[in-house]
Amino acid sequence: MKTKMKLLTAGILTGLVLFLGACSSTKVTSSWKEPETSLQKDQKIMVLGLVNDREGRLRGQMEKEMVLALKKQGYQAVSAYDEFGPKAFRGLKEEQALNKLRKGDIDKVLTIVMLDKSKEKSYVPGNNFYGPFGGPYYGRWWGYYNWMYGRVYDPGYYTTNTRYFLESNLYSISDKQLLYSIQTETFDPASAERMAVVYTNKVVADMTRQQLIGRN
Repeated sequence: MKTKMKLLTAGILTGLVLFLGACSSTKVTSSWKEPETSLQKDQKIMVLGLVNDREGRLRGQMEKEMVLALKKQGYQAVSAYDEFGPKAFRGLKEEQALNKLRKGDIDKVLTIVMLDKSKEKSYVPGNNFYGPFGGPYYGRWWGYYNWMYGRVYDPGYYTTNTRYFLESNLYSISDKQLLYSIQTETFDPASAERMAVVYTNKVVADMTRQQLIGRN
């Protein structure tokens, strides 16, 4: 009996994980790369998140995952938060910020910016829907009672879904040029950690497709 219960519990948990994974999604809406541009593995890349302070945890996760992914591909990558702190460039002028980067031997900056975050409320109907008089469930008392019981005691409900719109840009510090840009839309992520992982995978896959970075 205990074995059956364990198997049942494991099955339920697996199904829940699969359900949550299916509900959330991230897609690339557009991307662009400067022709003939590719990253060199001897160049140091700083990942810089620009996320509202209320989403501070998300910024840390985004920078961390992107740095790990780039390192896995053989590139030198650092987190702006770890390298310079949370407010390192606040209040600085352009040349002051650039000098700070040069002193840190930073060659490229990859920004991760939350462009927008929106919430959508949608209605999920219950087991029964309303029908006109004369439907099949009106014919007998029990059919009518059983149908209406479900309608009254198992009504629909509202759920709130969240969409995140993110953009990453890659800049060269030496000539201040934009080298790469990608925009994505994420629907209802399960957590900041999961969103950071999925977003990073999408960006790195697109960078590889665009031949900005080489295949490891």
